[in-house]
Amino acid sequence: MKKERMFTFSGSSLRQKLSWLAAGLVGLILLAVNIGVYRGTVDFYFSGVLVVALINVILAVSLNLINGFTGQFSLGHAGFMAVGAYVSSLLTIYLDWPFPVVLLIAALVSALLGFVIGLPTLRLKGDYLAIATLGFGEIVRVVLLNLDITGGPRGLGGIFPKTTFFSAELVALLTIIVIGNIIRSSHGRAFVAVREDEIAAEAMGIDTTLYKVLAFSIGAAFAGVAGGLFAHHQMFIDPRSFTFQRSIEILVMVVLGGLGSITGSIIAAVVLTILPEALRGMAEYRMIVYALLLIGLMLVRPQGLFGTKEIGDFLGIERVRWAKAKSQQPAAGVLKSHGGDGR
Repeated sequence: MKKERMFTFSGSSLRQKLSWLAAGLVGLILLAVNIGVYRGTVDFYFSGVLVVALINVILAVSLNLINGFTGQFSLGHAGFMAVGAYVSSLLTIYLDWPFPVVLLIAALVSALLGFVIGLPTLRLKGDYLAIATLGFGEIVRVVLLNLDITGGPRGLGGIFPKTTFFSAELVALLTIIVIGNIIRSSHGRAFVAVREDEIAAEAMGIDTTLYKVLAFSIGAAFAGVAGGLFAHHQMFIDPRSFTFQRSIEILVMVVLGGLGSITGSIIAAVVLTILPEALRGMAEYRMIVYALLLIGLMLVRPQGLFGTKEIGDFLGIERVRWAKAKSQQPAAGVLKSHGGDGR
């Protein structure tokens, strides 16, 4: 009698084994890093780089919701990060509120600002939207330069060092879980529908303006949290930390990882944070090597490291899950959930 297999996956068996092996290695690396940080065997400099990498993961995943899954071209993510950084810093300096409460308020203020800015600007498309969001980021930076409470061009110091590796890791995991669940819901299918064909999405009963503003607000909220973590890690911030170049750095992470791939954004954010530090021994040539590596990767794989796929696609999990969901849910259910009549 033949033994029954406990798990059944589609696709190449070798590819699945390699994918599971890679996932296991990543898990072991993460476990080793956590144990090293907890026991203090990881030095202060490297743990600081890891904290910045986790903050960049939050920024890249949240921007991917806007640019990758909803198809909107935003260049103002550093502006929302700046708002979260300054709001959280002022609350801890002058009111000494608990850190989780401060991060929550930073998220709410950034989300509200994202809604206010997004409602009129997201009626634009393509290059016009990019210019509008770029202008928003510059407005935020200029306002911060001219306010006394923010320290103006001198910057804002005296921020309490409340961001730890574990708090940054917790928020990064929360960001991945929340945005991942949103993408897998009926609302996530609406975001993707807006990206693929906005006119067809409207014809199917999807309120495209609502979903674009919703994606913008959610992405802005997580960018605000990332700004709060960044400020309480650096202990000093100034408007030069949130320039147009910062928005471009986040966008490069999203494009390199793959527009529409959370897994790609995570890996690209970590790699692009650690790579400049790893090349620091090359002195002035390190940025040239860094740029050449990016150009080479874009030439070899223009769709990004993962394209629109996730790690579950390579392990065969996503195909099984979607096939099961498709067999259990009527086709009209998606339309009804967005206001359509299902006919």
